Amino acid sequence: MRLKSIAATRLFALQLTITTLVLALQIPPQHGPTATSQATTPKSISVSLFATLERLSRLVDISYCIGTTGVRKPFECVSRCSDFPSLSLVTTWNTGPLLGDSCGYIAVDHGVRQREDSDAYTAGQPAIVVAFRGTYSIANTIVDLSTVPQEYVPYPFPGDGDEEPEKPEHKCTNCTVHMGFLDSWKNARRLVLPQLRQLKTQYPSYQIQLVGHSLGGAVACLAALELKVSLGWDDVIATTFGEPRVGNDGLARFIDEVFQLYGRENLEERDYRRVTHKEDPVPLLPLGEWGYKSHAGEIYIAKQQLSPSEADIYLCVGDNDPACIAGADDSVWSTLRRLLHARNVPADSEKSVQADGFPSRFKLWQLLFAHRDYFWRLGLCAPGGDPADWGRGPYQGPDTEEL
Repeated sequence: MRLKSIAATRLFALQLTITTLVLALQIPPQHGPTATSQATTPKSISVSLFATLERLSRLVDISYCIGTTGVRKPFECVSRCSDFPSLSLVTTWNTGPLLGDSCGYIAVDHGVRQREDSDAYTAGQPAIVVAFRGTYSIANTIVDLSTVPQEYVPYPFPGDGDEEPEKPEHKCTNCTVHMGFLDSWKNARRLVLPQLRQLKTQYPSYQIQLVGHSLGGAVACLAALELKVSLGWDDVIATTFGEPRVGNDGLARFIDEVFQLYGRENLEERDYRRVTHKEDPVPLLPLGEWGYKSHAGEIYIAKQQLSPSEADIYLCVGDNDPACIAGADDSVWSTLRRLLHARNVPADSEKSVQADGFPSRFKLWQLLFAHRDYFWRLGLCAPGGDPADWGRGPYQGPDTEEL
């Protein structure tokens, strides 16, 4: 009975969410104030930053093996683990499949070449790597991005056993956060923080590299804030791919302040890189009409198909650069409208969608691909990563139901 109740509740939530989304799509996107008053020609990234981001995309892709075939010591999996002979696995965690759960791994990148390494291998900088996995289902993502925000407190939570923090340098005023993201970080932190403290003592000169895709990007954001603000660690670098909006305008400004994301100077040297991709709707969710705002630090992949080059990737300015994903807002919503009225959905079915929920014939994988394509097609945990001909086009793919 309990399982039936949970299933019924989740179905109702999905129906309610799609109804809201359908209504929202009838309203043109409202672009709020931006840090840039007009679109300017964006600056493409350097070859070295491209190599760093591409490498991190493979590292976060490996996190999708957790919960399926697994990641084992020293650093082995059926996906891309063999690309990283300098990494040593410390631990993995998987608290469950729901939004409030979390999944990922911690590894140490010693940044050295082994004697048997091929000439093509390029080691990274010495770092402690924490990778947060995203969700497998775009349907779950839509439901997960529809919940009500709650107050955000970027300090150790009462009763968690942590020591009292020092007086924080930054204060988060009038901040709210998506409660599912916060619950996910709360579940992960009791496993992640003790390991990080131990590793930081063992490797004091190593950077802390946090990386996440999709919902995992939101969790990586909250983790980075706590490490920077509560623990006072200055050597934290966060990189997210397809990160949704984490909270309200107050939280976005707080993130900008903590990571010094304001201005146009030294864009490549920022300690927070929020990578977005053309036609990916997730960085624009939850809706601005619900009070959510994007923070700065964006790096925009303007090429729709795989694989991009450094000339296709732009450094963005401010929270809402019109030359980046914010400027593509209208086209993304147009894509959603086209998908809603796709060939398999009759033109007069919008009322039935609002009344009966999302039609089962609608293929959510069409949005899924746009959200997965970050240097590689993420989330497969397949030998060698992305099979070469697995739906390479922007919206072509296997005829499978994502719901």
